[in-house]
Amino acid sequence: MAEAYYGMTDVLEMRKSRVLRKMRDGKVATCVKLNCLDPRIAEIAGMCGFDCIWIDMEHVPTDYTTVENMVRAAKIYDTDVLTRVARGPYSNMTVPLEADSTGIMVPHLMSLEDAKYVAHYTKFHPLGRRPIDGGNMDGKYCLVPANDYMRQANEERFTVVQIEDPEPLEELEEICALPGLDMIFFGPADFSQGAGYPNDFANPELIKVKRRIAETARKHGKFAGTVGGIGNQDELIDMGFNFISIGADVVALADYFRNIVSQCSNKDAKEM
Repeated sequence: MAEAYYGMTDVLEMRKSRVLRKMRDGKVATCVKLNCLDPRIAEIAGMCGFDCIWIDMEHVPTDYTTVENMVRAAKIYDTDVLTRVARGPYSNMTVPLEADSTGIMVPHLMSLEDAKYVAHYTKFHPLGRRPIDGGNMDGKYCLVPANDYMRQANEERFTVVQIEDPEPLEELEEICALPGLDMIFFGPADFSQGAGYPNDFANPELIKVKRRIAETARKHGKFAGTVGGIGNQDELIDMGFNFISIGADVVALADYFRNIVSQCSNKDAKEM
């Protein structure tokens, strides 16, 4: 039955990635992390000009319907969605892509063998063996012909793996050289914990590793991503990072609410 749909003459193309477009042009892509599940926040982030929003299924109780709605909200403003998946079976990686997440991020990559598994199930032939189903939002509900869908998905959807533990550093060169991975993303918080100096982001060893990951990724033609802020954005770019997640909705809301409360507290009422 699907083959009949694929034979339709009035076909469409997959949406192209804004993040990949910018990075391929030599520019730095910006991202903001959203822990809140209201698609209106995704829409506001896109409206304000972010290239990408990062939604989370590792730490946040996000379901797939929410992923689809966040994607719909972001696409209004040509904003990409990067979904960090929960570790588990291969479907945890493929379903967010079929919900039209522009990228998926796999946390806590631990080895080259782990990386091969990720590439195998997130890229179509000839890079991998991702299971095929073009009948979802990414394939425009079978309106993108099957072979075009597979080719465009390989070209316009990005697979990100997080290096956030010391263990995979022994195979970093091989991981970064592996076909099918698009971005190597350094996670400083968990790495600092695994290395024995929790949340010491100024630790010289952590800075050395951060630089090494960016340089190794770029040497092998991969994009390099990490988290940062306005204060160290230029430093990260100088290290070689070209995808930087800056800020989070919960931090923005907390700062805004605290500022209001601090200016309203301890006010005396007018005497009558």
